[in-house]
Amino acid sequence: MAGGKIQKKRHGAGAGGGGARLQGGIPFEKSKGQHILRNPALVDSIVAKAGLKPTDTVLEIGPGTGNLTKRLLEAGVKAVVAVELDPRMVLELNRRFQGHPLSSRLKVIQGDVLKCDLPYFDICVANIPYQISSPLTFKLLSHRPIFRCAVIMFQREFAMRLVAQPGDSLYCRLSVNVQLLSRVSHLLKVGRNNFRPPPKVDSSVVRIEPRKPLPPVSFKEWDGLVRICFNRKNKTLGSLFKQKRVLELLEKNYKTMQSLQFAQDAEMGEEKMSADDVALLANMVEDLSMETADEKEDDEMEMDDSDMGGDCGTSFKEKIMGILQQGDFAEKRGSKLSQIDFLYLLSLFNKAGIHFS
Repeated sequence: MAGGKIQKKRHGAGAGGGGARLQGGIPFEKSKGQHILRNPALVDSIVAKAGLKPTDTVLEIGPGTGNLTKRLLEAGVKAVVAVELDPRMVLELNRRFQGHPLSSRLKVIQGDVLKCDLPYFDICVANIPYQISSPLTFKLLSHRPIFRCAVIMFQREFAMRLVAQPGDSLYCRLSVNVQLLSRVSHLLKVGRNNFRPPPKVDSSVVRIEPRKPLPPVSFKEWDGLVRICFNRKNKTLGSLFKQKRVLELLEKNYKTMQSLQFAQDAEMGEEKMSADDVALLANMVEDLSMETADEKEDDEMEMDDSDMGGDCGTSFKEKIMGILQQGDFAEKRGSKLSQIDFLYLLSLFNKAGIHFS
């Protein structure tokens, strides 16, 4: 309820068309991801697993009618900052907490969480609109100063992608990129009947703890490598790096670096990931639907052996294959590589003057 576009109501949708309603008669709008937690025990469990401290400022995204907000305030935190897109829900929140003993600790911001500047916070606790899961995750991870943790309700399959390990069927670019920047753990499975109105899918609560410090790697370089490796994640890296367009891109970067006489191998050891670098993730990571799109869209990117070569000189192709063989990566697949594997592979390429951005 804190992000995404507000869609206009369809004409002809009568009073009964909104499904579940607030006590005041305001209909929930599923197009905005308005699914309110109705199970008090579940709300209490989420708050308990957040590990709140009396000194914490808590960011809540999509507070809705304030069920979770109330529990957060009662947990004794310093402050709760709630970001809500829907003006009707903002009015409901203000009405609900007017005169409440803890109302002075609550600040409600009306706006799109993806567009507004986030205030300082120690912990994020949220039941978010599922359509903003990916961009919101990376906006939080790019926030500075770094927060302690986020405890967020996601659609079940998205959550399982976040925590997926090498070799799992759901292991993808999203898994690799999020786990580069944070430690992710699965906390709770949540059935759809715990919401009003119930969504079409089950959910999970996930804990995200940003890494401190961030890995000393340029994210542009990292994501460039990971994109290639997950182009067809079950193909060998030796096959992927023989594609004509991949070779052309890498050779162009290589020649540019050579012409600038830029000692990139030394620079990369000093370059660290910046907030702006991390923020690129929100635009780079594809909106992962509940289908594995990797295998569907990549056929047209596959190149025949007859296309390999041309402007891409044989010697350069041999250089690339030599790097893969040096690290014993030629027969490995992106779907099986760990964070350490990707970091090692990137370092081998960079040391040889091969760059991905």
